[in-house]
Amino acid sequence: MKNYFDFSHIKGDLYGGITAGVVALPLALAFGEASGAGPIAGLWGAIFTGFFAALFGGTQTQVTGPTGPMVVVFAGLAGEVSRQAGAPFPEVAGIIFAAVILAGIFQILLGVMRFGEYIRLVPYPVISGFMTGIGVIIILLQASRLFGSEPDGGGTIAAMEAIPAAIAGPNFGALGLGVLTLAIVFLWPKAVGKFIPGALAALIIGTLVGMLLEVPIIGEDLVVGFPSLVIPNIDRSAAFLVVEAAIILALLGAIDSLLTSLVADNATRTRHESNRELIGQGIGNSIAGLFGAIPGAGATMRTMVNIRTGGKTRISGMVHSILLLAVVVALAPLARAIPHAVLAGILIKVGWDIIDVAYIKRAHKGPRWDLVLMALVLVVTVFVDLITAVGLGVFLAALAFVRSVAQQQLDAINRNAPAALNEEEQTLFERAGSRLQMFEFSGPLSFGAAADLSHRVRENVHGREAVILDFGGIDSVDVSAARAVEAISEDAHDEERLLFVCNVTETVHQQLAGLNADRFLPEGYQSMSRLEAIRKAVAGIEASETPADTSDETDTSLKPA
Repeated sequence: MKNYFDFSHIKGDLYGGITAGVVALPLALAFGEASGAGPIAGLWGAIFTGFFAALFGGTQTQVTGPTGPMVVVFAGLAGEVSRQAGAPFPEVAGIIFAAVILAGIFQILLGVMRFGEYIRLVPYPVISGFMTGIGVIIILLQASRLFGSEPDGGGTIAAMEAIPAAIAGPNFGALGLGVLTLAIVFLWPKAVGKFIPGALAALIIGTLVGMLLEVPIIGEDLVVGFPSLVIPNIDRSAAFLVVEAAIILALLGAIDSLLTSLVADNATRTRHESNRELIGQGIGNSIAGLFGAIPGAGATMRTMVNIRTGGKTRISGMVHSILLLAVVVALAPLARAIPHAVLAGILIKVGWDIIDVAYIKRAHKGPRWDLVLMALVLVVTVFVDLITAVGLGVFLAALAFVRSVAQQQLDAINRNAPAALNEEEQTLFERAGSRLQMFEFSGPLSFGAAADLSHRVRENVHGREAVILDFGGIDSVDVSAARAVEAISEDAHDEERLLFVCNVTETVHQQLAGLNADRFLPEGYQSMSRLEAIRKAVAGIEASETPADTSDETDTSLKPA
């Protein structure tokens, strides 16, 4: 382990870790409260995930802990399991935390199977949409708590339904504390924030003021002491729900962490190890679940605080967790006086920070489809669930990409003149005039382009006596492309039009022959060059000429391709 830890930056790591721990304290309490597991579960979540993800992860400066996206999924799972079982959280904790443990195992498997590079391929509008949706969910869940009320049930709809009643009958003391908290977290001077984070200041000031008021507080919900081991229990009736939540937590945590790793790379001019980071995150979440702590992921704000205050190595993330452990041991009894409205105000600020305001302001200036995709993912995230939103977003983004590539390939086919003809080829091509059409394919020819390929060719060969298909830019064809080539050649056969194929690679030849898609192609097509194809086409056209054909009357509306 001597080379595993770098002690040459120990001073910066200590200061960075301590500062990140101070920033994490109010957020961990607030996330624990929002999760339904209690504030102490948030603190232990930051301790376990922060320490073990730093120890085993692949991003030297990453600080891991509970995050908004992970808490939203966890809270939804907890509420649904409690509702189905008709029992309070403690009685179904074994089922709920089984999902956290399983999510950690899934993340480890993703890292072992080297999926880290692929997870980062989620398009930005999809990420923006579901992150903004999560921010909206957090704000909606905390809105009624800001007025001193508590939603009757879990989920976004129940939280929205509780808002009018909370506004109509507010606890004015809680509302005042909530407004004070919002004012502090939004208006806290940046210069002071370098030493005392706004969220921590709001927590301290709000708690002191709350002691003078009759407002709901954490109280006995904050259980002091080392957490007990939770025995995982997957009830048959809740098995699907648990596995679904575990998949969402694993993927969401992986995306969240790897995006934070990229931010850390840009800030430190280093390069993280994606797969190793997933393994570290998985170990941290598995251990957190075993001890009844909420799951976490790489936290961008805490990571950047760590970097800006001197953190250089994995030691800084571990120091952050050790500081929180000291707080739990020494100060947990004092935390019982924290009002719920103060935590709600802090979380509303967190939700606002998660919303992609910068993109929303400028989205109308970018591609319209990206804005539509982002909005769709946002709505599905808020009113359906995250995995549906991300899956739908990635699917639609992939379709849009395929369509874009297909359009480029089809546009290339429609070029008015073949590219890079040599002198002899150009002379022959001009001699044939409008009676010869050449199509140049570039590839790999996508199935999106293949769907319209035969139709596009059919539109452009009217009045032509010979057609050349140049496969020089294609290394392979799939079934869709092979069937399109077969349709083109069959049309030429039925209409008695000369057809020549050139520059066919051995791979393409084997694929066409294997699918019997070359049955109407000329014999020996696999060895024909472009010059040879043009020569044969011109010879065939001239051999079929009649006196009427040799006149200068040509269709000037049809230009050679």
